[in-house]
Amino acid sequence: MDEPSSALAPGTAGDQAPAYEGEQTDETSAGLGTQPLLEPGLSAAPSDAPALADEDTTRQLAKDKLPTLAALRSQRGLAFAGLRDIGRVRSINQDSIFGMLSTLPRESNDLPFGIFVVADGMGGHQGGEIASRLAISTVVQHILAELVVPTLADSSTEALQPLLIEAVQTANRTIWEHAQTLGSDMGTTCTVALMLGHALYLGHVGDSRAYLATPTGLRLLTNDHSTVGRLIQVGQLDASEAREHPLRSQLYRTVGQQPEVLVDFSYQQLGDATHLLLASDGLWGMIDDDILLDVLQHHPWPQDACN
Repeated sequence: MDEPSSALAPGTAGDQAPAYEGEQTDETSAGLGTQPLLEPGLSAAPSDAPALADEDTTRQLAKDKLPTLAALRSQRGLAFAGLRDIGRVRSINQDSIFGMLSTLPRESNDLPFGIFVVADGMGGHQGGEIASRLAISTVVQHILAELVVPTLADSSTEALQPLLIEAVQTANRTIWEHAQTLGSDMGTTCTVALMLGHALYLGHVGDSRAYLATPTGLRLLTNDHSTVGRLIQVGQLDASEAREHPLRSQLYRTVGQQPEVLVDFSYQQLGDATHLLLASDGLWGMIDDDILLDVLQHHPWPQDACN
């Protein structure tokens, strides 16, 4: 991809704080796509099929001869991929991404489970790189410790809104305290998506974005915590004007630049969505939404779409 032309300029949880200038962002995207799985796969378990070692051809086994541990086909297969691109100017990539897919046990059946995070760091002397890594590690550790481990123990799920908010706020305190120790300024955006079954929960600070791709279009799920983002929300700017606005790089809310931070939370059913896309402004600031949707529609496998 081309080098991003926009820049991050973090503020604080308030609207009035001064911002950094001249920060170049890295292009980062992480995608989750749903794909039908292939036909049932064969395991290494022994079967009673006749030996074919001396034959020159292969045969398809009859259904009653399939190994007993053959995998069942899922009605909704899941896959994810992530890609970071540093661009042509920076020597350090300040973006960090994380993704994982698993299942959580339930009495009737296992529940699909996924964590996906994008953090776009900012700050001099590698501060942005440190901040984004701290955000990712803290958020993921908090979710795994407070959600996954208790769920494995008793199959119960606590309220997810306070869980996600606390995870991001914990990351905020961790980064803030680290910055005070080093005597430097650092911060990051943080957008975390938690998938449980057909439900999607989002925690969000900054101007990285979460989208859902559906058969009817690409739906933005987050609000940009930037000066330009607020002007768009109140109807004073449109998306095309925002691209050239002199304040397009100025954030008024980030993770790690104040002792406390307000975290946005949202919830929605996945419904007929085909992809979840998390992206820093290095991606969405360079590529229009209709092009992003076209890529997802023509390259449904997440790794192909990221590339």
